[in-house]
Amino acid sequence: MNGISSRSRILKTFAALVLVSLFFAILGVVSTWQDTKAEETLSRLGSSGSEVRQIQTKLKSWGYYTGTVDGAYGAKTKSAVVYFQKKNGLSADGVAGSATLRALGISSGSTSGGYGRYSSSDYNLLARVISAEARGEPYVGQVAVGAVVLNRVEHPSFPNTVAGVIYQPGAFTCLTDGQFNQPIASSAYRAAQDAINGWDPSSGAIYYYNPATATSKWIWSRPVLLTIGKHKFCK
Repeated sequence: MNGISSRSRILKTFAALVLVSLFFAILGVVSTWQDTKAEETLSRLGSSGSEVRQIQTKLKSWGYYTGTVDGAYGAKTKSAVVYFQKKNGLSADGVAGSATLRALGISSGSTSGGYGRYSSSDYNLLARVISAEARGEPYVGQVAVGAVVLNRVEHPSFPNTVAGVIYQPGAFTCLTDGQFNQPIASSAYRAAQDAINGWDPSSGAIYYYNPATATSKWIWSRPVLLTIGKHKFCK
């Protein structure tokens, strides 16, 4: 009986050890998978999206990147990232990891589809005014119109909410010509998200106008920063 009891204890101990080993093995697999997924989410060669546009915009404004801000992480973007990393004492691997994003002033994960400090109502309102004001314009011009709205929210001369800026009397002609109530173009939703995520192709503009239709003499006096499509963006 003692022999049987002893063998039983050994078998139980062995079974417990096997279960513990399996538990830690599973933890290791899960951890490796999570690390791999986290690594895959970094902006790198072949990536695309809003975060890449933010990276390109920052690097271009600081003179590291001379290509097009198109949201595609190609060879030129990688070279610019490497250049930036070398100049800022970072590991020059061409991958925009958390340290590189911090140095660029970009919040990792800011492009996950959230609205940051803005509400879903702000997002929808911004998309509506982009669609009404810039329907048919190049995509970068649509984002720029959204950026102007958000730049006004931050500017002391304008209301400090998206709704306040958009509904400010005389601010946007689309509220009086009926365009504001038209169906929202799908590209306007993407442009609103990109603007909220921090992409500002307007270079900080707080005004824009179409020279072919503008009737205000005052707007023509504003310093023009750049032209995108039919719109001139200015301070």
